[in-house]
Amino acid sequence: MKIAGATLNQTPFDWEGNSRNIISALSEAKEKQLDLICFPELSICAYGCEDMFYSNWLWKKCFDVLTEKILPHTKGIACVVGLPLVHNDKLYNCAAFIENGELKYLVPKQNLANDGVHYEVRWFTAWPVDLQETFTYKDKSYPIGDHVIEYEEYKIGFEICEDAWRTDRPANRLQKRGVNLILNPSASHFALNKSLARQELVVNSSKQFECTYVYANLLGNEAGRMIFDGEIMIAKEGRLIVKNQLLSFKDYQICFWDNSESNKEAELYVSNVNEEFQYAVALALFDYLRKSKSNGFVLSLSGGADSSTCAILVSEMIKIGLKELGLKRFLEKIHKTEWMQEITQNKRPETTIAQKLLTTAYQSTSNSGHSTYEAARKLAQEIGAVFYHWNIDDEVETYSKKIEQNLNRPLTWEKDDVALQNIQARARSPIIWMLANINNALLITTSNRSEGDVGYTTMDGDTSGSIAPIAAIDKFFIINWLKWAESALNYKNLSYVNKLSPSAELRPKDKKQTDEQDLMPYELLLEIEKLAIRDKLSPVEVYESLKNAAIADKHLLKKSIIKFFQLWTRNQWKRERLAPSFHLDTFNVDPKTWCRFPILSSGFKEELSILEKWD
Repeated sequence: MKIAGATLNQTPFDWEGNSRNIISALSEAKEKQLDLICFPELSICAYGCEDMFYSNWLWKKCFDVLTEKILPHTKGIACVVGLPLVHNDKLYNCAAFIENGELKYLVPKQNLANDGVHYEVRWFTAWPVDLQETFTYKDKSYPIGDHVIEYEEYKIGFEICEDAWRTDRPANRLQKRGVNLILNPSASHFALNKSLARQELVVNSSKQFECTYVYANLLGNEAGRMIFDGEIMIAKEGRLIVKNQLLSFKDYQICFWDNSESNKEAELYVSNVNEEFQYAVALALFDYLRKSKSNGFVLSLSGGADSSTCAILVSEMIKIGLKELGLKRFLEKIHKTEWMQEITQNKRPETTIAQKLLTTAYQSTSNSGHSTYEAARKLAQEIGAVFYHWNIDDEVETYSKKIEQNLNRPLTWEKDDVALQNIQARARSPIIWMLANINNALLITTSNRSEGDVGYTTMDGDTSGSIAPIAAIDKFFIINWLKWAESALNYKNLSYVNKLSPSAELRPKDKKQTDEQDLMPYELLLEIEKLAIRDKLSPVEVYESLKNAAIADKHLLKKSIIKFFQLWTRNQWKRERLAPSFHLDTFNVDPKTWCRFPILSSGFKEELSILEKWD
């Protein structure tokens, strides 16, 4: 037998596109004479349908697509396709097992993901262990439940994504029922280094349960925030025998194993977080661009680390996409085939595409430095992006004078520091939005997670945007990633960015403003946020965890922890208003996907009072 896993880049409710991907993959599978292919979880409707799962028509549409569109293409092959299904007035997350054009079994998920970015308990019901019933739809009946399926030389059991991560997992029972092939259709979100944990799970499961284990994950940015890396793995009795390229720009991938090749073995995955970040955000931007049918991106390029990172990631989106898809398919997927003739005449197509897809602007004030202007200009030039430069001092002065006339006093840096900083950031917003509207493009906001923690950002200023690609990653990572990108990705003009100390450049130049002076060292901020936000520790517990670390002396540590918690609690309203962001790390601060926190609270008043007295 030839057994395969397949990944799919799906879109919620895209019945034509989603079924086309499945049918195309089935056609290729039959050409390769595969016997069994496992598609990912909820592959017909896509995983990210959110509260549309509550509707009574969605699951019916999925079932109709399965039986009317997909089944006719399954003659001569067995496959597994994921879909939601209502049975006895409850919604279940099911894997449909199809053999030679006939729907044989429906196997529901037994354990629901309900942490981090997952809210499955909101919509689905977990299927009871060992329960087997009959599902009826349009006068046809199908077996539904905790089934072991006999197919050729195999006894097949299922673990659907979260099922495999529980201590009391289905595999414990499946082994006792003689199962020697476990299929795991998944919708497991991307996070840095997560593939290593999945690999360990799959390989160890195949050894522990003495079976062949097939894992197939969804691919791409299907619904806006979560990224799926499209991982496919097949392991047999403790050996990884099949593994694919992650984060592909293609519509689908197939990886298979011919079980006559008993000595086959795949290379184990070795994590490189810099490359993972590069490929994950590039793919997410590509899918966001094409699925929103936008004309490109607009970016306020300040010459700092954050906006430079966003510019590089758009550039990498183009380079990786062209390398993997080729020019023709790349343009087809972004709905720009009319560019073909012009681009083919250019020796560097990626530069021509960058000029069309990325427009940048350096918006200076009297507080801006020449070094940041040069850093922005040179980076845009190297990428090939459009670069504009305008000064906003007139706008800032107009706003300031109106307020001064009505307050009947001048604004001063001694009394009005925050207001004078923020008006500069806000004055930049209307004109960059105007440019995005003119281009019918997505406006990129450059906020990072560290800024989101402490509210070090101006609402309706530098937070303005349609998409926030780096809002789920910390500033310390970004600073180090840019140094890596300068050499590893050969962006020579990043040297101008990497020489600069991060600064908002909103105070007069003689004040020599830097972000870390305003806040705290970024490395220290990262360690505090991991303990406070990811691990939910109290201020005293954070201090106890870090007081013996070499990261800061005890005075700076205590001062920084108090500042962090004060700013964190004060700025939840800002996090509620941030543009949609990609989930990239083991945690993030987006209240819509990972971290819900009250807008109003006591601000850890008692806990911080204890910390101030703590030794």
